[in-house]
Amino acid sequence: MIVRDMQANPLQWKASPGLGVGLETTSSSPLPSFSQLSLGNLSGGTSVNSLKTRGLFLVKAMEGSRTASLNGHAGNADKNASLLSSVGNSTNIQWHECSLNKNDRQKLLKQKGCVIWITGLSGSGKSTVACALGGGLYRRGKLSYVLDGDNVRHGLNRDLSFKAEDRAENIRRIGEVAKLFADAGVICIASLISPYRRDRDACRAMLPAGDFIEVFMDVPLQVCEARDSKGLYKLARAGKIKGFTGIDDPYEPPLNCEIVLTHEEGVCASPCEMAEEVISYLEDKGFLEA
Repeated sequence: MIVRDMQANPLQWKASPGLGVGLETTSSSPLPSFSQLSLGNLSGGTSVNSLKTRGLFLVKAMEGSRTASLNGHAGNADKNASLLSSVGNSTNIQWHECSLNKNDRQKLLKQKGCVIWITGLSGSGKSTVACALGGGLYRRGKLSYVLDGDNVRHGLNRDLSFKAEDRAENIRRIGEVAKLFADAGVICIASLISPYRRDRDACRAMLPAGDFIEVFMDVPLQVCEARDSKGLYKLARAGKIKGFTGIDDPYEPPLNCEIVLTHEEGVCASPCEMAEEVISYLEDKGFLEA
């Protein structure tokens, strides 16, 4: 696309510090107003008026603090800046809404997106139950995805340690990814120790009320340590692993979780039985239908 003014002087795109896009003339003449701009070489015989009507794009010409757009109205750069926001260390960003939304995706999948957050000590069976749950949903024709704590640390969170601040960031990142899955209409199963209530509560706050389902694997420490499938408790007891949850770092049990899967009097239900308990909850709350 070539942009010219009415004197046929070609204009060039140039990044603008304020808006990230602008126009620059190749001559020494001042930047024209939009009433003086014409567009050439548009495919399919598209006219400026049709582009106005269809709203296919927006071009901004900057002259001092003034901007002009294809709708023919001049505005102020400050007003445009007010549409931008800052989140954390990210500045000058703006949320872009799409016409296709979560409800549309849920109707397509015939289910409702949510996050099932399975928390508990190492060795409590979180990952095993998560995979059993994913399998049970698959057999019912429902789409789910498991975000396993160790698996995520192989990629997205491989830069994080097990210090308290890195654990908090680990949970935050997984919470954000889980939120995206839920927004896509997928039943996301997050399986990780997540020992601190404040971090789990922060993930809950990311989602609409009712879409965060906290599942507590209530298995005693001695049972988890006896299992020790990874040999981590043995290393922690020997002082070779520092800050290990349940040994020299605390685990804070949920206070108001949606589901508790217990190990009582030495008897523990099978992973499939536990998964079915979670699926029953999803059915009762209407998550398995659009």
